[in-house]
Amino acid sequence: MRHYSLFDRFITEADKALRTIAPNASQAHRVSPASTHTESMLSTEERRHTAGLMRVNHTGEVCAQALYQGQSLTARLPDVRAEMERAAIEEEDHLVWCEERVTELGSHTSYLNPLWYAMSFGIGAAAGLAGDKWSLGFVAETEKQVCAHLQSHIARVPAQDEKTRAIIDQMHHDEGEHMQMALKAGAAELPAPVKMLMATVAKIMTSAAYKI
Repeated sequence: MRHYSLFDRFITEADKALRTIAPNASQAHRVSPASTHTESMLSTEERRHTAGLMRVNHTGEVCAQALYQGQSLTARLPDVRAEMERAAIEEEDHLVWCEERVTELGSHTSYLNPLWYAMSFGIGAAAGLAGDKWSLGFVAETEKQVCAHLQSHIARVPAQDEKTRAIIDQMHHDEGEHMQMALKAGAAELPAPVKMLMATVAKIMTSAAYKI
């Protein structure tokens, strides 16, 4: 097995970061759920609002990629490595689907994504250093909050917009499976103050990503 130098690992992570935050740089492994639906008639306000919601979801997936990549550097997770890698691939699918939908709606992804990526990468690396059970606990709590967030978006998307709803529905299903994977692997229950801090940071991120 080849042993990579610190410089090699830095280049690898920099490449992953660029492919995550650069427009149209990632590639999905699954066909978008939206592909089987036709475009709906949406008003200008509905398109703007839906694009804002999907921009938030895209930023969430940028953060997810950064979290998994940060954890991959510091967490061992030998018993669930394959499951973690599969989850990361599915998160990359979500990233591409959201970006495609934002573009279809005539808007752009968040200009603040590099900032959110850097913050999330650091959090992921710190969680990995804390130990595998805490790293998994962070995954479980993150996915739990994401599921609640996506559920609220489903209710806010125009009823006739089947393309957007199909994407969010599939994301909600996948995120729920990621949460269950972490729980079954022995995720620790995070302290209440940590959960509150995560929810506060997520609220700030979603508010900013919706507009910028």
